[in-house]
Amino acid sequence: MNDWNIQSRATACEACALPFADRQMLHTLLFDEHAENLRRMDVCEACWQSQFSDGARERKGFISHWQSIYEAPAPAADAIHKDTAETLLRKLIEQNDPRYAPAGYILAVMLERKRLLKVKEEVVRDGKRVFIYEQPRTGDVFTIADPALRLDQLEEVQRDVAALLEHGLNPPAPVSEEPASAAEPTSAIKTSEGAPPA
Repeated sequence: MNDWNIQSRATACEACALPFADRQMLHTLLFDEHAENLRRMDVCEACWQSQFSDGARERKGFISHWQSIYEAPAPAADAIHKDTAETLLRKLIEQNDPRYAPAGYILAVMLERKRLLKVKEEVVRDGKRVFIYEQPRTGDVFTIADPALRLDQLEEVQRDVAALLEHGLNPPAPVSEEPASAAEPTSAIKTSEGAPPA
């Protein structure tokens, strides 16, 4: 299973193909198709009522459902020079590198506390807790597995997150300093009495 995933909100109903209007109510469904990821489906109110609302979740095949309001995309803003927690989380998810799983989880929790992400559901897949977050402004859905961090690991993960926020995924190379003795010419080395060697 891919522990991390982002799925963007559709711009049109996936059942009838009609485009969503700005501020239109829509329904989001998540399906567990026993594939690598959960699959998202966004449908309009009419299609929800006619195709999905009647009957139990189990018969319809979805594991999670919520309502939201479609917001038309804003014009593209200027490029962000310094990573924010959300842009960094998106980059970590795109990389899908297991070593960043704890940092990604902490970033998601930070964004949840700042109310920039909302937990829509918590599911258990392959014995792991997986949180399904939605970014309310864009409708993007993030699935993030709980790395089951121990208390003695938190300080190191917090340092990692701070370094990632400051430097991004490509930190500057450490400055190599030569030892002082290697930089001094041999003629400048003094004996213990302070006189140059013979």
